[in-house]
Amino acid sequence: MQACTLMARAKINLYLEILGSRPDGYSEVAMVLQSIRLADRVQLQCCPHGIHLTCDRPEVPADARNLAYQAAELLQKECQATMGVEIRLEKQIPVAAGLAGGSADAAAVLVGLNQLWGLGLTVGELQSLAARLGSDIPFCVQGGTQLATGRGEVLEPLADWEGIPVLLAKPKHLGVSTAWAYQAFRSRQESLGPALPTLPQVLAALSRQDLPALARSLRNDLEQVVLPEYAIVGELRQSLLAAGALGALMSGSGPTVFGIMPSLELAAQARDSLRRQFQDVEFWVTQFAPTGIVLEPDPCSLSPS
Repeated sequence: MQACTLMARAKINLYLEILGSRPDGYSEVAMVLQSIRLADRVQLQCCPHGIHLTCDRPEVPADARNLAYQAAELLQKECQATMGVEIRLEKQIPVAAGLAGGSADAAAVLVGLNQLWGLGLTVGELQSLAARLGSDIPFCVQGGTQLATGRGEVLEPLADWEGIPVLLAKPKHLGVSTAWAYQAFRSRQESLGPALPTLPQVLAALSRQDLPALARSLRNDLEQVVLPEYAIVGELRQSLLAAGALGALMSGSGPTVFGIMPSLELAAQARDSLRRQFQDVEFWVTQFAPTGIVLEPDPCSLSPS
């Protein structure tokens, strides 16, 4: 195999509780992460040497600042791989949106090059390497529904719940720095006061596949600092609820907000209505997905139907 194409799926946070600070500068967290069908397309082509990256979005760096580039570089160094790779990113996941788009692309490069270069790494070994690049990347390697603890790299798979309709809303010209959001929370944590842990309710709702209970249990501690700073995020959250979402929450450090919808039909109706109301906001209808990275079949290997 000399080339492959992978779909790198975004994630949302059904639960994000900040438990405290860590000596390494990260925050100790408890999160429930969920893959969704919104995805970037990552094309990998073997070449004799080097790492060459292109992207259809000019604002995305196409050099060593890009996590996908860093993933290929890490595999070269750790596995003494002598081959090179051409990476082509086709972005559908918005940038700096709290949806782990860059992390998903990096995970796709790890998964794809493991096959192309014949490295033979297990999922666990790929996730260990991924943790060296970023906290969300280990989750994106496998995806689905998972409980994440530590700084996000300690993962426990939960029962998948495929197909739940989700409506995403992201202000077009707004990005929120993850580093800023966590630092702002830490600096204000004492004044914010402790919140009762609600993780057991989320886990119980997922295990019972009780959608109303899940919607009631959504939590993201970073909302406490992002919503006061960016009024549009809170406005979108309330608008999703008014449009029929069973529950709505900011994903990650934002600014994307998602609503869990009763049906795809209602999600599409809400999207169309909210587009008229919010001219500078992008909306997507998507669903829960059971995996994070999907290898597209090679058209040449498919038998005619």
